[in-house]
Amino acid sequence: MLTLKKHELVFRFPEVHARASLIVSFHRTLRLPDDNREYPLPPGLGNFPLSHVDDYANRLPAEWVEHGGIFFPMAQAEAMWISFSSTYPFAVKVAAGKVNAVSGQPWSPELQQRTAGAEQDYVTTPKQPWLDGFNVGEGVVRQFVAMPLGAGYTAEAQVTGEEVHGGLQIIAMPLRREFYEDTDDIVRYASFSSSAMFSVERAPSVDMGLAPGGLMKQKIYKDDFGLDKWDQEHTSRCFVHLLNSAQFEAVTGKKPPADVPTADDYAKAGLPWYQLYDEGKAAVAASPLLAALDSVAALGVKKGENPLPNNAQISKAPVVHGLTDVREGKF
Repeated sequence: MLTLKKHELVFRFPEVHARASLIVSFHRTLRLPDDNREYPLPPGLGNFPLSHVDDYANRLPAEWVEHGGIFFPMAQAEAMWISFSSTYPFAVKVAAGKVNAVSGQPWSPELQQRTAGAEQDYVTTPKQPWLDGFNVGEGVVRQFVAMPLGAGYTAEAQVTGEEVHGGLQIIAMPLRREFYEDTDDIVRYASFSSSAMFSVERAPSVDMGLAPGGLMKQKIYKDDFGLDKWDQEHTSRCFVHLLNSAQFEAVTGKKPPADVPTADDYAKAGLPWYQLYDEGKAAVAASPLLAALDSVAALGVKKGENPLPNNAQISKAPVVHGLTDVREGKF
């Protein structure tokens, strides 16, 4: 069962367990400087507004209607992160333009391990509370940054040589009931609030895709359960389409979210960035396919273009250390 509730995507599997529920949401955030320096986690700036494709089927391309799912607006060069919230364990696959964000491999509905150097091509919840980008290093991701299809910047374009799908693809599957044990819920430790109709079929560059941006310190944690313990007979998937801000307003009649501050604005204000105490948790190895991709800034240099406005380095940012479990020790 897949539902949309208050701008959150909810996967439910009551046939597996009464607690088998996963909430997925998409968050606005600061775009990191794309300068090959590793940055800590930026803050959340509120959820993106999610809409049903079926509610606007007469204003959207036929292939969107065929895919179903949901959509939300992103400005060009805007960044995002995905949060996962559950008390019941789930395996979740995430792809951008049908390129797996963990392994770099083409989209497939089945869980896979040890593909193209990556130990797994999925994340697990509640251990993995969020995913901010493409797996390019052990404990390092390149931030998800929105770019229009057709410009060649997306991961889809660089991996497959074409830009056909765009958006995000997500599939979730619960732990088999017989292996379930109660697990504490994990939530994102910081969330901040940010202070004329026409058919999109007639508009160029409808779709947006996700490209690799700046480097961020974030681990994709290894699966503690093992491949055979996930219930791959009970799965649910969703196609998440991305519109640019102008097209979102044209389709829905609603104003898109206001512009977010730049990372430099945020740092100059002395506001904190975030770091997890997760030294004891093993990270999935980098995907060689994704590690070889050009970032938006690097590809812009090759093209003689400037795709990222306000891409200045940040000299120093205050870091707040976040969630950690309390160790009981010996008595």
